[in-house]
Amino acid sequence: MDSGKNFLMGVYEDEDVLLAAVKNVRSAGVKIHEVFSPYPVHGLDDALGYKRTRLPIAAFMFGFLGTILALTMQGYMLAIDWPMIIGGKNYASVTFVPVTFELTVLLSALGMVGTFLIVSNMRPWAKPRIFDIRSTDDKHVMVVDLDENKVSADEITRVLNNSGASEVNPKQFDDN
Repeated sequence: MDSGKNFLMGVYEDEDVLLAAVKNVRSAGVKIHEVFSPYPVHGLDDALGYKRTRLPIAAFMFGFLGTILALTMQGYMLAIDWPMIIGGKNYASVTFVPVTFELTVLLSALGMVGTFLIVSNMRPWAKPRIFDIRSTDDKHVMVVDLDENKVSADEITRVLNNSGASEVNPKQFDDN
């Protein structure tokens, strides 16, 4: 296991055992790379120490950009490029609201899809890392990156086994 990224996977049968294992493994000084589960496990994010996501801030920024673009576009088209008085209303009328709302929602939605794909490393050219196919069916898999930990692989294996893992398997991925 010389080249590429080296991982150890602890496979768990039950989510309660997994939650207790996450706390035990973290308290032993082992950094957990990721935990894969076939369904959401309540309290797992807190046990892993994840911070609150900043995606709502990105959604607001994309929506704000959509609003500014919509108002700028309509203002330019109706007041500068092709000024027309329609029905006795001035150039900047209430008719801006529907188009502004729609462009705000459109840019916010498209921006969030793009942001989610990039943040989740689900780019079209990215090669997915599938650690254990059983994590989509009935097993919970805790993955530990051996390169990120100062603890030896034997010690990590012992900690995973003592925390209730039904099996511990090594996995290697090429860097390319």
